[in-house]
Amino acid sequence: MTINTMIILRNMCNDDKQHLVEYLNDPTVTKYLSSKIPSPYTVADATWWIDIGSKEHAIVRAITYNGVFCGVIGVYTQAFEYAHSAEVGYWVAKPYWGKGLATQALRLFTDEVFNSTQITRIFNPVSEPNTASMRVLEKVGYQHEGILRRSVCKAGQCYDEYVFAKLKN
Repeated sequence: MTINTMIILRNMCNDDKQHLVEYLNDPTVTKYLSSKIPSPYTVADATWWIDIGSKEHAIVRAITYNGVFCGVIGVYTQAFEYAHSAEVGYWVAKPYWGKGLATQALRLFTDEVFNSTQITRIFNPVSEPNTASMRVLEKVGYQHEGILRRSVCKAGQCYDEYVFAKLKN
């Protein structure tokens, strides 16, 4: 069996709530994610995300591995002259790290977005220490476009962000 048959991207559902609460309370998972994510992360937060947040100017999918929820991937759409562009974000739960799941999910999701929307550019700014995410983006064909110097500060640390993007062929 190849990894393609093990990874499925699907819409978020109510059954994902407990997984969201478990995984988004793991500081190793949320270390480089947006500080907009509440901490501690509650069932009420998960309910809001599934019912409202994941649908506001976004296309979001649950990542499943062998039928089990293991992460989230989404693009956040832009407006006006930037409507052709979207920022991608993703995370995989720690028990599933090192299996190539983020790479496969990003590859599938990028294809889905390019094939089903008017989006022609997907980008991701990655905090400097997050080299694993940079490798994922590179493996999927995202190109390094530049560095935003000291553009993100979280938990008392300021980092450069490395911007990666992929254009629709």
